[in-house]
Amino acid sequence: MRLLFRRLRHAAPVSLEVEAAIAEIFEGVEQVREYRVALRRGERVEQSMLVLDGMLCRYRDFEDGARQITALYLPGDFVDLASFTLKRTDQDVLALTDCRLAVAPHPAIQRAWDNSPDTARLLWLLTNIDGSTNREWELSLGQRSALERTAHLFCELQARLEMIGRAERSGFALPMTQVELSQCLAISPVHTNRVLRELRERNLLHFSRRRVRIEDLAALRKVAGFDPAYLYIQGRD
Repeated sequence: MRLLFRRLRHAAPVSLEVEAAIAEIFEGVEQVREYRVALRRGERVEQSMLVLDGMLCRYRDFEDGARQITALYLPGDFVDLASFTLKRTDQDVLALTDCRLAVAPHPAIQRAWDNSPDTARLLWLLTNIDGSTNREWELSLGQRSALERTAHLFCELQARLEMIGRAERSGFALPMTQVELSQCLAISPVHTNRVLRELRERNLLHFSRRRVRIEDLAALRKVAGFDPAYLYIQGRD
């Protein structure tokens, strides 16, 4: 749970009282094995889940067999905090690795929300940051070239993982295949391979064996047009 508070403190001050109130909403831990569906589209949801370890994605499958990944969830992220008000999920959520998830029943969230305006504000802040991140993904898919959106996704993951101590400016572990990466980018696996080769040939980035090595983060951000403001990370350039 410490990664959640570490993430929160990058966005806003968190008092010890609020930290304790948020910690109290969790009741137990669930294990989800790699490539198991953690949430199914359309199901009623009575609890929200926080990623303690592992990586998940939100996705939608289409009749022609195509899959679009619309969000990635890292340690310290809530998978479905919006379900506290929506009460169902409109997309499936898949574990990309073995995952441990802390469970927060919605009645416990409601009690914390009612008892502490500061706690409610921070939970609402997390939901808003998720929305901001989703909007940036929409911009990438709609306006950025395949090269730009690929570079942008790697820049985003580096920033988000560095925030929780899981990345450095020189790289990070990324337990995804090229096929899964292509499903985030809405391009074919073959096109993804070509884009990764171009990034490698420009001496910007290498992605191999589930490891990202960044040769020049500033140059990679320039190619991506990456501005981390949408992540609301205080104190970052």
